[in-house]
Amino acid sequence: MANWTDETRIALDNMRDSVTGLFVPTIRLGVTGLSRAGKTVFITSMIQNLIEGDNLSLFAPLAEGRLIGAQLSPHPNAAMPRFAYEEHLKALKGEDRHWPQSTRQISQVRLTLKFQPDHWATAWAGPREVHLDIVDYPGEWLLDLPLLDKSYREWSDDALQKAHAPARANIAEEWLNLTLKADAAAPLDEELATRLSNAFKAYLQACRADEHALSALPPGRFLMPGDMDGSPALTFAPLPAPEATPKSDSLYAQMERRYEAYKNIVVRPFFRDHFARLDRQIILVDALTALNAGSDAVTDLEKALSEILTCFKTGNNPLWTRFFSTHIDKILFAATKADHMPHTNHDRLGEVLGLLVKGARQRAHYQGAETQSMALAAIRATHEGEVEHEGKMLKTIIGTPQKDESLGDKTYDGKSEIALYPGNLPENPDSIFEDEQSYKGKLKFLRFRPPVLDNAARQKSGLPHIRLDRALDFLLGDKLQ
Repeated sequence: MANWTDETRIALDNMRDSVTGLFVPTIRLGVTGLSRAGKTVFITSMIQNLIEGDNLSLFAPLAEGRLIGAQLSPHPNAAMPRFAYEEHLKALKGEDRHWPQSTRQISQVRLTLKFQPDHWATAWAGPREVHLDIVDYPGEWLLDLPLLDKSYREWSDDALQKAHAPARANIAEEWLNLTLKADAAAPLDEELATRLSNAFKAYLQACRADEHALSALPPGRFLMPGDMDGSPALTFAPLPAPEATPKSDSLYAQMERRYEAYKNIVVRPFFRDHFARLDRQIILVDALTALNAGSDAVTDLEKALSEILTCFKTGNNPLWTRFFSTHIDKILFAATKADHMPHTNHDRLGEVLGLLVKGARQRAHYQGAETQSMALAAIRATHEGEVEHEGKMLKTIIGTPQKDESLGDKTYDGKSEIALYPGNLPENPDSIFEDEQSYKGKLKFLRFRPPVLDNAARQKSGLPHIRLDRALDFLLGDKLQ
């Protein structure tokens, strides 16, 4: 994953941080998830609830009265944009409430927590502080990490094989036809290279649409290029390898160079500067959208998560190694949007997620990391009710669908509250991997607006959530002892 230059840089960074953290230690929490899993909302709600400190009853340091307070602090990395916490909170709590814009660039935030230790060996010294550093970045960028261990040929073979699978063949038809006609051994034709790259990017974008909800779609910058749009490092596509070794000026050789440049310029610094130095990790997963798209989407999500998780440095952190190296010693897998289902389905949603990440959890345990999985909603947009249907009482969720959301022949105006029976998740989570029609479309899924808050809650109160306090207790509770 990392070469010797990266490892040396990582070790030097850890040594510097160890020295600066002698008086106020730092926890680096990675908030990770694929596109639309809710990273920005999670970070905003976590910060707001820790600052307000009145809505985290299962967060032990707060429940025990030892959390004195939390406040935002300047971040030491002045070269990185600051996470727009205040802007995101205003969007959620304002009169015209709406979800914050999805992450489009990397940003950072530091929260400083003050607490009273509960251990006899440290409590005598009085309150202590700890910095909580969080980095937010587009979920699509996660997809790049597995590329570090793949050659251009390996990546091309894998991409072409996936494109011929039944779930993707129709979506990939235009790009595959163009690829079939291209002569990889011929001299580079820049116009053809651009057409191949654009067709491949269009195929990836189509795969991500809700009706397909596919997840394994690298390279991530092809889905969200940012300020690199149109650069040579983003103008490449998979090609089948020619039978003979291609010449250096061939289309294939040029595509290979651009792929390697992409890894060195974009992916490797991202891994080195942000991923290789994490202490704790939460991985947010939008399992409901994949479930509703069918077993192909579920299988694809499982594969994407498995590949991504192999890139993390997991294991315990013995005291004698922390000065040079850091490993992720706790990982929380969280199925988001639990508020889209009644509470009777929350444990089932957690079980579905547990099945999706079973292999990753086993590897993390073997390497010495502690893991847990659960369903949560960083902000609860609905509440629950019941309706009678054919003599039976059905559990419903009640909320305001976003404008232009539709279900059947009904389109919503973004103002009216409705009661929705979303269906039930399977009692046996293994059934999600059955044939394509086994579960596809069985959930009634709508996107709801943020919840209406009364005047007091708008001014000063923790945002409503589901199990955010449990998540924070697992990730941070032992660091505040």
